[in-house]
Amino acid sequence: MNELTISLDAKASKPLYEQIYDYIKKEIESGGLPFEERLPSTRMLAKHLQVSRSTVELAYEQLLSEGYIEAVPYRGYFVCQLDGLVRLERQTAAEEVRQAEKKERYVYDFSPNGIALNSFPHNIWKKLSRGILMENDDEFFQLGHPQGEEFLRMAIASYLHHARGVSCTAEQIIVGAGSDYLLMLLLNILGNRRVVAMENPTYKRAYRVLQSMTKSMIAIGMDQSGMDVGELSGSEADIAYVMPSHQYPMGIVMPVRRRMQLLEWAAKAEERYIIEDDYDSEFRYKGKPIPALQGFDARGKVIYLGTFSRAIAPSIRISYMVLPKALMKFYQERGRIFSSTVSKVDQMIIARFLKEGYYERHLNRMRALYKSRHDVLLEEMGGLLDICSVSGEHAGVHVLLHFTNGMSEAEAVRKAKEAGVKVYGLSDYCIGHEPEEATVILGYANMEEEEIRSAAERLRRAWK
Repeated sequence: MNELTISLDAKASKPLYEQIYDYIKKEIESGGLPFEERLPSTRMLAKHLQVSRSTVELAYEQLLSEGYIEAVPYRGYFVCQLDGLVRLERQTAAEEVRQAEKKERYVYDFSPNGIALNSFPHNIWKKLSRGILMENDDEFFQLGHPQGEEFLRMAIASYLHHARGVSCTAEQIIVGAGSDYLLMLLLNILGNRRVVAMENPTYKRAYRVLQSMTKSMIAIGMDQSGMDVGELSGSEADIAYVMPSHQYPMGIVMPVRRRMQLLEWAAKAEERYIIEDDYDSEFRYKGKPIPALQGFDARGKVIYLGTFSRAIAPSIRISYMVLPKALMKFYQERGRIFSSTVSKVDQMIIARFLKEGYYERHLNRMRALYKSRHDVLLEEMGGLLDICSVSGEHAGVHVLLHFTNGMSEAEAVRKAKEAGVKVYGLSDYCIGHEPEEATVILGYANMEEEEIRSAAERLRRAWK
């Protein structure tokens, strides 16, 4: 189901239902809503847009009558296949987008998702790969254990215990090619009638994956400690998805008191669980790494997610999930039918990378590298502190700038673009509302120190 980000103007002369109709029609004609895409129900869209259900129904009825969408009994509304002029317009629009992207060139890109690819441990990786392939073990090329090979799960369990304070055995770990796969597998285990709550702002990719597989998604507000447990308790949610060690994108580290409140919320109902996404907990620049929430869980309520993609490289599509012991029986019933999505050879490389100490040494190098780039960025941002404040600077690989001089987010992004620098607005991570203050995100992992200095100088000239 596609998330419709419609901006309605109650003061406009055009009725609200026509604004909804125009937006959906334009999205269908441009290809933004592809053939067979399911639209939100009238009830869900009305709630999201905070309008009456009859308003949404009027828009849908007009789209139905013109043949843009069709209603399938007991399933919902779907985009129809369009031919002729509309298809030509769609192709033309797509080509215009491609041309615009070609023209849109940035000298510097503060991507919050970047990593230092030139620091990949090539020599060690080649050495381990050669050693494994020279063993001529035909077992490496057989279909493996659906949870992932035991030697890797044992290595992960050992690492999690001493580095993250996670309490688990190899039998509780499931290895998969990326967190998207693991989330889909998890919802297959738990059932798709779940109501999932996520922090707002949040990691939109996970939000969309979960939205496509669950009964309902709820965006829960945040305070300085993370997810608002009071608001969570007043919702219908039975699963809470949180990033307690370093919330993305806000950079909040959840204090122990809030963690205990979350665990208490989960303990009040048998079917409640917490998904802990521990995506970049290794990178912390003030004090020691914060232990995982799972280590405080005495009732088996926390489902832990981790990945090697952030610390090594995005193409290392190896993530892992730690299930509470009580959920393992449901995995045996519903999850073992899915084969492992990671090859045995790749699993063996990662296992030896962990077991022989290469991973820990690599993390130490990356912490030092990112700390140096982090320090340079903060030093350069010192020249902007009269117009903005900085937050989220103690962990991860990005910081947030909050403008205090009245500049809007859109204006800040536009001026940066004109200066050849790409920055990211916080509104891109919000669900259903705009941020209370103008905020942009600056990631620094994929930029050399001199690039950070040059880009920061451009921002100072653009924003002052």
